[in-house]
Amino acid sequence: MSEVLVEAVRAALATVQDPASGRNVVAAGMVQGLTARDGLVQFALEVPRERARELEPLRQAAEAAASGVRGVLSATCVLTAHRPTGAPAPAPGPAAPKPAAPAPHGHGHSHAAPKGQGEMLLPEVKFIVAVASGKGGVGKSTTAVNLAVALAAQGLAVGLLDADIYGPSLPQMLGAREKPRTEGQKLIPIQRWGLQAMSIGFLVDADTAMIWRGPMVMGALEQMMGQVAWGKLDIMVVDMPPGTGDAQLTMSQRVPLAGAVIVSTPQDVALIDAKRGVKMFEKVNVPVLGLIENMSFFCCPKCGERTEIFGHGGARAEAGKLGVEFLGELPLKLAIRELADAGTPIVAARPETDEAGAYRAIAARLWAKLNGAVNKAGPRIVVD
Repeated sequence: MSEVLVEAVRAALATVQDPASGRNVVAAGMVQGLTARDGLVQFALEVPRERARELEPLRQAAEAAASGVRGVLSATCVLTAHRPTGAPAPAPGPAAPKPAAPAPHGHGHSHAAPKGQGEMLLPEVKFIVAVASGKGGVGKSTTAVNLAVALAAQGLAVGLLDADIYGPSLPQMLGAREKPRTEGQKLIPIQRWGLQAMSIGFLVDADTAMIWRGPMVMGALEQMMGQVAWGKLDIMVVDMPPGTGDAQLTMSQRVPLAGAVIVSTPQDVALIDAKRGVKMFEKVNVPVLGLIENMSFFCCPKCGERTEIFGHGGARAEAGKLGVEFLGELPLKLAIRELADAGTPIVAARPETDEAGAYRAIAARLWAKLNGAVNKAGPRIVVD
């Protein structure tokens, strides 16, 4: 059935013409990554980077054509940019100085964007915080989810965005498997545990491998920020993919990040990567709000004995060296993992526990820091 729908959408797209060439988008080879599952259609139009802004009406026309196909519940099209065939690479030479963005206003952030890039996304969100790590496997997603739930428990309007396109984990950790519904051209975030959430994992099957090139990934990330009805939020927590790649740069360019939180385990090999994460955010002028040491110690579920499997205190020491705040330590406990796998974050499922209290304390400190930073941040520099 999906194959039939894909072909029907492809036929509809063949009626959409690029005004510059006069060719339809299918014949021109612009349609990439066309998929259809449960009536949800996604695809990209690959265009030259310098034409991206002028081709926004073409994107809208393609999306409308796909939406009109019988059996399509929702269609989403993004533009992906590439260098024109045969175009030379930029000549090496000294980089031009980056202009500073206008001085912050409102909540202390500027929503201006570099020329040609379009307006900054998520203008109704007061604070946007990236939860990041230099490497995978340090419990970053578990931390992001529990911090978001803890913030929501304070009575705040909270959004949780899964920016890890290749390895989305929010559907599992939130216990949510339903597809988001649409209103007009906007996706409605999934409601769970007092917060709103969006992940590519809500839009594709759990066993689907996202074999996408970088521009398509960045387009999907921008779609989840700009084409989702988030509304007014006090704070959005963004679960970043591990590392220091395109997603981190896209977030720093397209939304006014209030700051980043770096999650690490205590051992040296993780701290090396955590340090890279701190330096990366500093380079794009995003303040690092602090470091969290996850899996700081292990508590035996039978006897309660504490064992420092990965060492202890490494993140605190590294925070001191880097001149950033140490936000707290979180234990390696069986209940945290079991409840995360079951889709019931420990902050919500067992709020009376010490570990839930640790998440709440870090969340409260983050909220206090963000509010204390209002109108105190300097100008932001956006890189391209």
